[in-house]
Amino acid sequence: MSMFLFRSMITSAMLVMLFMVSGVHVLDAEPDWLASDGALAGKRHRVVVSTDIGGTDPDDFQSMVHLLLYSDLIELEGIISSPYGPGRKEDILRVIDHYGEDYQKLRAHSRDYPSPQALRSLSFQGATDVAPRQGFRESTEGSSHIIQCALSDDERPLHVLVWGGLEDLAQALHDAPEILPELRVYWIGGPNKKWSPDAFQYIVDHHPGLWIIEANSTYRGWFTGSDDAGPWSNRGFVKSHVEGHGALGDFLAGQLNGEMKMGDTPSLAWLLNGSPTDPSEPGWGGQFVRTTKRPMLKLRRLPQRGDTIEVFGILELSIDAFSQFSGSPHARLMVENQSLAGTFDEAGSVHFRFSPKAEKVYRFTLESNIPELGGLMGEITATAPTAPSESQKITASTKHPDWWTDNPDPGMAIGAHHGARSVSQWRSAFLKDFAARMDRCVEH
Repeated sequence: MSMFLFRSMITSAMLVMLFMVSGVHVLDAEPDWLASDGALAGKRHRVVVSTDIGGTDPDDFQSMVHLLLYSDLIELEGIISSPYGPGRKEDILRVIDHYGEDYQKLRAHSRDYPSPQALRSLSFQGATDVAPRQGFRESTEGSSHIIQCALSDDERPLHVLVWGGLEDLAQALHDAPEILPELRVYWIGGPNKKWSPDAFQYIVDHHPGLWIIEANSTYRGWFTGSDDAGPWSNRGFVKSHVEGHGALGDFLAGQLNGEMKMGDTPSLAWLLNGSPTDPSEPGWGGQFVRTTKRPMLKLRRLPQRGDTIEVFGILELSIDAFSQFSGSPHARLMVENQSLAGTFDEAGSVHFRFSPKAEKVYRFTLESNIPELGGLMGEITATAPTAPSESQKITASTKHPDWWTDNPDPGMAIGAHHGARSVSQWRSAFLKDFAARMDRCVEH
């Protein structure tokens, strides 16, 4: 047993005894341990959520239900629509409408639930397009609200939970770099990074001191590695503990054909029961390591067979495009379901950024009205992260001292998903607590 787990179990027992004596009911279902800095233990964290809800990934609807059911335990200061694709602020408001139907039942359990009106006033529209090569565009309601919250007169840090792209966070840091020390970011990266490589690289290059957890695959422990059947499986949990549980329950059950995913929820779970000041400690939202580097491969050509890049790294291509061209040049890099627009510079080169989300071979085709570019093809192999040496574990990155990412220890992996076991090991505890929260929507 780790010293942290031993300390946490003692803290849990002491707190439960205290709450029993005082008559205060904090937990719906006592977890295996109770971290003293977690919201379940009474620590109120300031939270802003940036989500691509309604966009390319419908599991944000499920995570939003979870967020609202636990909103009495945190200081929820903003919900920002930051989609790639069709999602908009109205998708946030739609979930709040369902919350409004269950609000009085929830209030019977806790007077700290925010009103539907208050939640609507805290909902903002963020960026609706991916950032260009420079990493930012113009201020949005969402980016401006992040700045406003970060600059408020509150000694507590502002936790920014990013469920989609980094566009609004990057914009806020560009517009007001002085907010950086106030931020604690938990980003569900991985597939989201592939849609947001330029905003990501802007933060890496220009705000390396940011305190951030980059969870590229750890989050998968919320829904990966479960039993295939039974009331605690992904589909069985929805059937047994979500369907018929108020408007929020029926809404969640209607997403993803009745299967639980909720891939963004570990960002909140990390605040509920974990050690937000030290991501290396265990917690419901995972256990992380300091980064030794942010992997990047720069090429002056299309990649070819034999080229490799670490999964979730950034591939930066700069290709000499043309010497003379009379028209308006355009070029797109086609890879899987992405069509990446190239950025031309005055020297006649075109630039692309790409991030692989899985360990496999990726094949590229260039489409362009420039004869020298059109039809060019290439490929690259994305490989597993390399576990850091003991010396690297000690020194970590001097450039990014507060940048955390997935634990590459094979013992923490579920298949190819590094770090996922650091979440899935708590599955019984966090699902039982969530089931009890869902019960609030039917109890009077």
